[in-house]
Amino acid sequence: MSRKPFYLLIFVLIAAGVGYNYQRHVSDGIPFLPGTSQTTWTVEARITFNGEGAVEASFALPSDPAFKTLSESAASPGYGLAMTMDGDARRATWTTRQALGRQELYYTTNLVPTGDFKLEEIAELPAPEPVVWDEGLETAAKGLTAKAWEKSANNTSFARELAELISQPDKQQNVALLLSRYEPAQLMTRLLQSAGVQARQVYGLKLEDGRRRQNLIPMVEVLDNQEWKLFNPATGEQGRNDKLLLWQRHSTSVLDLTGGSNSNVSFSMIEDTRPALATAIDMMDTGGLASLSLYNLPLEEQSLLRGLFLIPIGVLVVVFLRVIIGLKTSGTFMPVLIALAFIQTKLLTGLVGFLLIVAAGLVIRSYLSNLNLLLISRISAVVIVVLGIIAGFTLLAFNLGLTEGLTITFFPMIILAWTIERMSILWEEEGAKEVMLQGGGSLLVATITYLAMDNDLVRHWAFNFLGVHLIILALVLLLGQYTGYRLLELRRFRPLAGEKS
Repeated sequence: MSRKPFYLLIFVLIAAGVGYNYQRHVSDGIPFLPGTSQTTWTVEARITFNGEGAVEASFALPSDPAFKTLSESAASPGYGLAMTMDGDARRATWTTRQALGRQELYYTTNLVPTGDFKLEEIAELPAPEPVVWDEGLETAAKGLTAKAWEKSANNTSFARELAELISQPDKQQNVALLLSRYEPAQLMTRLLQSAGVQARQVYGLKLEDGRRRQNLIPMVEVLDNQEWKLFNPATGEQGRNDKLLLWQRHSTSVLDLTGGSNSNVSFSMIEDTRPALATAIDMMDTGGLASLSLYNLPLEEQSLLRGLFLIPIGVLVVVFLRVIIGLKTSGTFMPVLIALAFIQTKLLTGLVGFLLIVAAGLVIRSYLSNLNLLLISRISAVVIVVLGIIAGFTLLAFNLGLTEGLTITFFPMIILAWTIERMSILWEEEGAKEVMLQGGGSLLVATITYLAMDNDLVRHWAFNFLGVHLIILALVLLLGQYTGYRLLELRRFRPLAGEKS
């Protein structure tokens, strides 16, 4: 029979698991490592003005692909508030019928850096309109433009030359003359547009932890080969760093105020760190299919699933130890359930409790075997006896002040009862040696399984990257095809190796 469909299934499972996990990390922002921290910025905009009656204040909201909004709020007692879209720009609009005297409006946003510094354009800009210069400035503007044009090869280099010239007014009389009439960003935008280059003035905010009363920095974006390039004409710098937030890009103004005067906008900011996983969950879309996310479940159900999703990890360990290594256990997956109990009791307490319960159960089981009971009655009696043993040990541990012993109640009673029954039958049929071999193998496998499951990285991946379970399924299927020797069976060939030597 052809093995191609089987190996194709293995490939599909592994590819789907890896692809899903990668998508979770890239699209949803789930960190690969537990305990990863995420930097966030809390920025507060304070708008002040003198009210003179009915007021409408329209304020540009941040529009920067390098930062994603985690949450936002506004404090404006007595004002109506609407978040609207004006073309590609988001704006907050406050309105009131009557506002007299000093007014203060606040907008606060929590931002998460995304690392995406590419400035994408959503709506195309119209062709640059002819630039009209004030009297006596046109000659200086043309001379400055011609000098930069000669030293450039494209729009980016042209803009870079202009930015350098504007940032050094003491070296060029034409620059000093033009700057006496225009601000650096405004001047650079006009010079670029006069040369037919698509450019626009934008405003950025320099992020510094604990800073107050900061103002926006006028900057210029230049279009070159369908990509926007950012320049700061005041310093002559091109590009940006990760601490620059572009606040206003798509709208024509930062603040439009009707019914007020003497307006001012200032910014305060605080840098903070929070768990990257919590940040990703808060930013995750909750609509559509995303509503089926495990994170939308109540915390109690999430906690239950976190434990259940560890079982495939334990199953893989047990399959490997039994199929490849050749360890014997009492019951196929009993070590996985015992390992789950160890997670609750901790390893040392669990081992001692398991040995005490099984030893006491075997003694009582030996007495029950003399009564010639039916199997179902005998097992039922063992279950009740195991319950009594657990209750007795718990009561004894409490009176002796051994609080660790109280966790013995997490052991699965039915599994313990079946383990005692199987070991008792094995003792009668195979002898004490086989009981020790299988019992010791079960404890060893349970301990190794516990160590594999009780790991922060494993817990993180098992619940947050469900694609890992598809990979585990593929590995279990592959191990199921193994027909070679187990490692512990190779000792049978040791005499042959000695004879050959």
